[in-house]
Amino acid sequence: MSDYAPQPADKFTFGLWTVGWPANDPFGVGTRPPLDPVESVHRLAELGAYGVTFHDDDLLATEPDRDVAIERFRKALAETGLKVPMATTNLFTHPVFKDGGLTSNDRDVRRYALRKVRRNLDLAAELGAETYVVWGGREGAESDAAKDVRAALARYKEGLDLLADYVVEKGYSLRFALEPKPNEPRGDILLPTIGHALGFISQLARPELFGLNPEVGHEQMAGLNFVHGISQALWQGKLFHIDLNGQHGPKYDQDLIFGHGDVKSAFFLVDLLENGGYEGPRHFDYKPMRTEDPADVWVSAAANMRTYLILKEKAAKFRSDPEVAEALAASRVPELSTPTLAPGESFDDLLNDDFDLDAAAARGYHFTRLNQLALEHLFGVR
Repeated sequence: MSDYAPQPADKFTFGLWTVGWPANDPFGVGTRPPLDPVESVHRLAELGAYGVTFHDDDLLATEPDRDVAIERFRKALAETGLKVPMATTNLFTHPVFKDGGLTSNDRDVRRYALRKVRRNLDLAAELGAETYVVWGGREGAESDAAKDVRAALARYKEGLDLLADYVVEKGYSLRFALEPKPNEPRGDILLPTIGHALGFISQLARPELFGLNPEVGHEQMAGLNFVHGISQALWQGKLFHIDLNGQHGPKYDQDLIFGHGDVKSAFFLVDLLENGGYEGPRHFDYKPMRTEDPADVWVSAAANMRTYLILKEKAAKFRSDPEVAEALAASRVPELSTPTLAPGESFDDLLNDDFDLDAAAARGYHFTRLNQLALEHLFGVR
């Protein structure tokens, strides 16, 4: 690979809210004008993207008439061939959702939120989406006195069970992907991590219809290892979708270009996605920097895809390096895939081991060399 030019086969996708972000923040108004979703579709197609995703409200960025906006969006998709692999619903921007959508203390708000999601599920299915992301950005609290979390989780379950029943009833080929985040905009958000979300899914009426849409920055802003989290989601068959971006450690959600944060973690993440059996879209949920002008937006979109392809190439070289293979064996990494009990062995057979405790304790695992080899491939010196 020489030019790192993305192709639709790479399955790179972008949310309309990413390139379309006008760059407003809590301390300042937007620095870019609203972007027509139709322009986003055409520009992303020109850059080599596979698809585009959306919240229901994203389609109304420049056209307030919902029917007209949908028809224009549908026409742009037909003209470019871009797919819509995922959709979601905005239950966080409007003031009515200030205490949440599906878990608001106000019953009327919860009922409205379900109607809003239901309408967009119909559109998502019509456009061929396979995944429906649920991010509960307002599902949380700032005070432990303000929310009975047990009741909130019960209402969360009730809402998601109803939506799953609706999808089955309509015959839609949609699965739901929960998106964890620890905080921001709420002080504390329900289902803050991958582990919390996996535990919650086990309590749903149709757990087979629910998986995860983890985001790099959401786990890293909590100081967690994103590669480990994705590994667990893959192990449990629950990685339905993924949001790629960059983050500089535990702070606010930065939504940097993929690889423009913890690049070492990004390297191992790409290695995992390319070799761990994940076949879904590589979805970029980032924000072009507030300092950039409208033309720079497309430079940043291209940078996400180019960085991924660079890391993909480096990961492939790392895996094909004979010295790396030898180092992996010396570190006993392949041995971890061998069951602790051999076929036919029982628990009592452990008593027959001839185990030299002191010798085993004295053995090194040589992880330093292995880590250095990974860094040298990442740095491009091997």
